[in-house]
Amino acid sequence: MTDTQTRIAELVKSHDVLLFMKGSASFPQCGFSGRAVQILKACGVDPRAITTVNVLEDPEIRAGIKDFSNWPTIPQLYVKGEFIGGSDIMMEMYESGELQQVLGKPAS
Repeated sequence: MTDTQTRIAELVKSHDVLLFMKGSASFPQCGFSGRAVQILKACGVDPRAITTVNVLEDPEIRAGIKDFSNWPTIPQLYVKGEFIGGSDIMMEMYESGELQQVLGKPAS
């Protein structure tokens, strides 16, 4: 495993809700990243409880996360070490109530 892959693995292991995104939860820098944050908020996740990694600030993480997850796009959500998906998957899971279950939040 490369140093970047090791760094990503440590991040994923050490945070309950981790979002690799462009920008931050308070200042998303792409529409899909902003949508991912909004979906998490709609699930009842406190924005301060979302750990984000701004891939725009770290080109190695930006490239490495795609290999790590075998998923071609950003944002990417991990919950308790498990890869969930990007904003489209998050939206589908939110609409079905599955994302709320994964997050341990009751569906409204």
